Amino acid sequence: MASDIGAAFRALHEADGAFLIPNPWDAGSAKMMHSLGFKALASTSAGFAAAIAKKDGNTSREEALENCRQLAEATPLPVNGDLEKGYGDSPEDAAETVRLAAAAGLAGCSIEDYSGETIYDFDHAVERVSAAVEAARSLPGDFMLTARSENLIRGRIDLDDTIRRLQAFEAAGADVLYAPGLGDLDQVRAVTGAVSRPVNVLIGGTSKMTFAELAAVGVKRVSTGAGLTWVAYGAMLKVARRMLEEGRFDYGDTPGMRGIADLL
Repeated sequence: MASDIGAAFRALHEADGAFLIPNPWDAGSAKMMHSLGFKALASTSAGFAAAIAKKDGNTSREEALENCRQLAEATPLPVNGDLEKGYGDSPEDAAETVRLAAAAGLAGCSIEDYSGETIYDFDHAVERVSAAVEAARSLPGDFMLTARSENLIRGRIDLDDTIRRLQAFEAAGADVLYAPGLGDLDQVRAVTGAVSRPVNVLIGGTSKMTFAELAAVGVKRVSTGAGLTWVAYGAMLKVARRMLEEGRFDYGDTPGMRGIADLL
């Protein structure tokens, strides 16, 4: 089964055009995304952390992998795991996380170059990706390794260094390249034009870029990060605040609310 899921995930990346990969935070939201017709899913470290009352970056590897296992078991879709830095600073930590991710039923996972406090030195970052790739290639089934350069969302606004890192990750064998924080189509185009492997782009709720525009400049995969989690929690807080402050319970006519249970 894992081999079939991995092959299906790779096929999505090799097919013409781009595809959307939303980020559910639990099994229920994963089932909803499947019901809507998405072809693949990805976990969200920040969304899952919020669901267990933690800050992003403060979940354990065991907690994250259990969440990923639940997502993978909730639907027949391929699931990519957001596994941060691999829950350790060494190349061996990154490699072990890849092996555990595959054992949890994932079709792929991402490894980033941010320690939790700083961006890793270039050579060390590449060494970590190389170890993760080697672990992925040693697995019995297909498994897609996404390498992330975190510069742009960690205060290092250096697109040239970001591209240099992505190119090095590609040379190390990463299957997908990802630089969250690309702010406009010119930046996206600079990345897709500099590498030959599939590129993932993160889109937030304030982005003006459309799926069609991203596909037109060579993006293969578009993800939402924790955005859907914040939408869900934001709607809940709005209704709960109205209950508390106004004593009103007239949320039953909220657009789209009726029939939600039927998606599970």
